[in-house]
Amino acid sequence: MTAPVTYRTVSRTGSSMHRVLGSRHLGKAVPVTDSASVRAVLDGLRSEYRDATHIAYAWRLGWKKEAFRHSDDGEPSGTAGRPIFGQLQSFDLTDVCVAVVRYYGGTKLGTGGLTEAYKTAARLAIEDAGCTEQPVRSQVDIAFAFSAMPQIMKLTKVPAIEKIKLETGENCRMSLSIPLHLRDRLLAQVTQVAGAQVISTSC
Repeated sequence: MTAPVTYRTVSRTGSSMHRVLGSRHLGKAVPVTDSASVRAVLDGLRSEYRDATHIAYAWRLGWKKEAFRHSDDGEPSGTAGRPIFGQLQSFDLTDVCVAVVRYYGGTKLGTGGLTEAYKTAARLAIEDAGCTEQPVRSQVDIAFAFSAMPQIMKLTKVPAIEKIKLETGENCRMSLSIPLHLRDRLLAQVTQVAGAQVISTSC
């Protein structure tokens, strides 16, 4: 699968409140980066809304969009988590967790009503968060002699390049997170530095 240059995610945390026949549906759309941050979001909501009837959710991670999950949290199958996930697909989003907290209002909505309520609360939360294009990033590990440090630091002193880890000594190693569209140029520059080599790349 060829990596795209960018992917779509939410710009910030967004919220919504959607009422249907007395039931309240509170939507939350939160940017996340990994499964640990997803768990933190969901644990936080469960702690904040302990008295909620249901907390249904959907999340998706990575530019490949291969990691995802959705949950009805006790609602009839397919009426909560799936319509929330459908909004992630409609907006073409990843690296996001969307949850809808429901407080039952005393009147049953039926499967169609539930599906529409969760879908709407999710959509409104995503719209409140706003969508943004982010660059697909690649991790690059390089090794170099200490004498090459000044040249390597100069090459990697670019705002878009993030230094994840640096090990110094006679032989140095550096891990970088770099936008994919800048990677090939940087790799070519690194290989031209005496005593430097690319150890690995991943996307």
